[in-house]
Amino acid sequence: MTEHSEHSEGGVRRRTRSVTRAEEIQAEEQKVRKNQPDKPCHKPRDSLFSWTSGFDDFTGFVNWAFLLLSIGGVRLLLENFIKYGIRIDPIQWFYMLTGQDDSGSEHPSIVLILYSCVPVILCLLTEKGLAVEIIPNKAGMFVHIINLLVLILLPMAVIHVKDGFSLMGASTVTTLYSVLFLKLWSYVQVNLWCRIARQNSKGSLRRQSLSYSNLRKRKNSKNSQEESMEDLKLVQYPDNLTLRDLYYYLLAPTLCYELNFPKTDRIRKRFLMKRIFEVVLGVQLIFCIMQQYMIPTIKNSLIPFSNMDYTKSTERLLKLAIPNHLAWLCMFYIMFHSWLNLLGEILHFADRSFYGDWWNANNIDTFWRNWNLPVHRWALRHLYFPMIEMGYSKSIASVAVFFISAFFHEYMVSVPLKTYKIWAFGGMMAQIPLSYFSKVVEKAYGQRFGNLVFWSSIILGQPLCIMMYYHDYIVVKYGESLLEEYSHV
Repeated sequence: MTEHSEHSEGGVRRRTRSVTRAEEIQAEEQKVRKNQPDKPCHKPRDSLFSWTSGFDDFTGFVNWAFLLLSIGGVRLLLENFIKYGIRIDPIQWFYMLTGQDDSGSEHPSIVLILYSCVPVILCLLTEKGLAVEIIPNKAGMFVHIINLLVLILLPMAVIHVKDGFSLMGASTVTTLYSVLFLKLWSYVQVNLWCRIARQNSKGSLRRQSLSYSNLRKRKNSKNSQEESMEDLKLVQYPDNLTLRDLYYYLLAPTLCYELNFPKTDRIRKRFLMKRIFEVVLGVQLIFCIMQQYMIPTIKNSLIPFSNMDYTKSTERLLKLAIPNHLAWLCMFYIMFHSWLNLLGEILHFADRSFYGDWWNANNIDTFWRNWNLPVHRWALRHLYFPMIEMGYSKSIASVAVFFISAFFHEYMVSVPLKTYKIWAFGGMMAQIPLSYFSKVVEKAYGQRFGNLVFWSSIILGQPLCIMMYYHDYIVVKYGESLLEEYSHV
């Protein structure tokens, strides 16, 4: 063993000496060559595009890319203006936001938004009954389940039966009810945890010995606990079961309920005004992109997509991908940065971690963990970890998380369109094999190619889904005859 180690150490020393000797010879050779009368100008060097060159300053190419994209964008702007004129109509924005059809006089979306207070109050009353043990635990949970099911199914029934819903109004309703469903789920589950903890603490106190020393220790610990609670001013169950506390949680930028949220001391007026300006300007920008660029392209894709003309359909898909992606990026910034920070600032909500660096995701899993942190935290806290504690495997729990996410994606698309397909559901469930594929690419070709797979799925997947839903929407609402009329135009 000693001889082998001495031999290996000697080998390392010899290799080190040989490398050092080679560098010395090369340096001496260069000195000798410089003294030659032919004035040599060459030396061992790698091309800048070679990985071994160590060169990494490509700022000029970045500027070139932005300039080229700007020129291409200006050309598309001019082409769109020449072909369609100005299609922006702010009056239509009012109809879309309120849910009123341009030919109707009712506002059914506003009615459903106001009705959302009913399941909220029913949930609070049920929790109060459970807290004072007027309602048995099983009966109370049964009421909660029925309340949540009615909450999520009611918009589906009303929008399907009632006429006069605009697409944007119905989308607003389904989004609101989906968020309310997740929030009330968390509210019920957290109060259940608190109720179980209170019952366990009462049971443990009854089982303890009632000796003088135990009573004295319990009294001292109780007094110290009460003093610490008074210092921190923490709300304890069931004192949290108030309408004020519930509506603060419903308005707060989070899906996970807590009895005591972290709070800020003041409202930063300049920060608040910036977020208000961004929300107002950003919403107008998204509507402009939709009206001016996305809607004409979607309509023009109807016939090629219906006739399965792959060449023209691909051209329409790529044409739609750019404005759709810009609108999606604007939506992300307005929703997750401007709007949620605006709510957090008004409500003194201190946790402002709404998104991670999803743009650097090397695979699909990383993207979904960082893209929407409120939903990610809810899924972990109220679905994934409870299923693990119940004995399910991590893979089954992950599939369940994707299944719930796929359901709500489909719910928020199919219900407003009244076309009950499974494209959004299938697209979300396809994230599971796509995640595996992106990890294989990342492992085989590096993080950069894994990031390219992620961006490709985002840029191309969304416009493809939009074209599919628009085709089905036209067929369901107007029938095949409209497709024949369009094909002859």
